[in-house]
Amino acid sequence: MDQATIESWVREWPGVSHEIKWHDDLVFMVAGKMFCVYCFQGKYRGQVSFKVEDDRFLEITDRPHIVPAPYMARAHWVSVLTSAAMPAEELKTLVRHSYELVRNKLTKKQQRELGSGAAPQ
Repeated sequence: MDQATIESWVREWPGVSHEIKWHDDLVFMVAGKMFCVYCFQGKYRGQVSFKVEDDRFLEITDRPHIVPAPYMARAHWVSVLTSAAMPAEELKTLVRHSYELVRNKLTKKQQRELGSGAAPQ
């Protein structure tokens, strides 16, 4: 997975912004709340982290090369290691779901301001 691919996925989703944090990570946010982190350089280059539903956390981290995200596991974030053989469409679906999980926790007013959210998958 590469940075351009992830950026192309999230580009059209309402309210998405991104910024570099922690020197090596491109953080994607909706209304200022993180939903995906892509490590673009350094030791963990290519690793993607995102939020999952509480009841799916153990199921997803039981898969090879998917681990609890450092510092964020308590919030049910996972990291897909670069060695994972996950199809791009599955990863895209999981990142979109992370976006929806975070978006749904925004206030109703913030959600309305973002619009319908019916962005293409």
